[in-house]
Amino acid sequence: MAEIDYSKRSFNYYPTNAIVYATCVDGRWSKPVVTNDFNFSVHCFGGVFHYAPSCFEGLKAYRGADGRVRLFRPDENAKRMASSAQYLDMPYPNMEMFLDLCIMCVQENWDCIPSFESGASLYLRPVLFGINPQLGIKSANDVMFCVMASGVGTYSGAKSLVPGSAVISRNYDRAATYGSGGYKLGANYAQSLHAYNLAHKMGYRELLFLDSATHSHIEEFGSSNFFGIKHGCYVTPNSPSVLPSITNKSLRKLAEEMGLKVERRTIFIDELETFEEVNSCGTAVVITPISRIDDKVTLESGTITREYKYADVCGPISEKLYHRMVNIQKGVEEDPYGWCMFVNDPK
Repeated sequence: MAEIDYSKRSFNYYPTNAIVYATCVDGRWSKPVVTNDFNFSVHCFGGVFHYAPSCFEGLKAYRGADGRVRLFRPDENAKRMASSAQYLDMPYPNMEMFLDLCIMCVQENWDCIPSFESGASLYLRPVLFGINPQLGIKSANDVMFCVMASGVGTYSGAKSLVPGSAVISRNYDRAATYGSGGYKLGANYAQSLHAYNLAHKMGYRELLFLDSATHSHIEEFGSSNFFGIKHGCYVTPNSPSVLPSITNKSLRKLAEEMGLKVERRTIFIDELETFEEVNSCGTAVVITPISRIDDKVTLESGTITREYKYADVCGPISEKLYHRMVNIQKGVEEDPYGWCMFVNDPK
């Protein structure tokens, strides 16, 4: 097999060996199935096609400096999927099952895990969706839980920590105030696609959503959470309609470890001018620095009403947080929090 140049890979789908799945029908889970057939057979009246009873997760397997393979905080992903499924009122895998299928997927795709030297990772995508035939609007009774993988590069295809620009979305909302924004549902991402596409066509890497009720304070970016650094403080929004990011949660802990004050609170738009560093954060990117945020009357408008500028390089505190996180994930530095789960070589 030809050696893969992961520096040329973006965050995208790349073929692997196998997927792992199980179904829950009439309240009973099947045994896990390992297959190299990447096509599902699902009834055309399956609820997922009509009313979107689906949720998903994202986590990574890393080949460490010591050669061992680690999953980063998979228990948190299991908890978040359970929370999403409970919101949808449909069955879901318990912690043990979630972790078992993730481990099975990693082991079945062992030779697809990038080397430590590549700086890349094996991204896992656990998905849960309704499969029972239905026509009326109701929650799914039967579901499929599947874990798939892809050996990925960075989210943007660029080198890590290269700053990008963002635009504020004033005329499109990601989630309603009392809606489903705090859960990792496929429908939430469908809601943001049109606005995200517009932003990308305008040359912006990111889209910053505001609260839907007043459009006065920051919620999160289209792909990940928002955090800023000011006066020795790590600041991130506290809102029930913001996805509880595992990366953000981890960074907050590392920020405290570094002696920073951590604040989860309402961040009004005008406060953007007071931040020394602004970033998006999530599993795919860990941290992406933001060099500029444009505020417009509407997303389609060419008129910028306000421009918030930051450094053209990653800020020193954010860079330190990034390397601390990645070094724990890849076994370069000690993991004092027990965040990493080791996966044994299937051989």
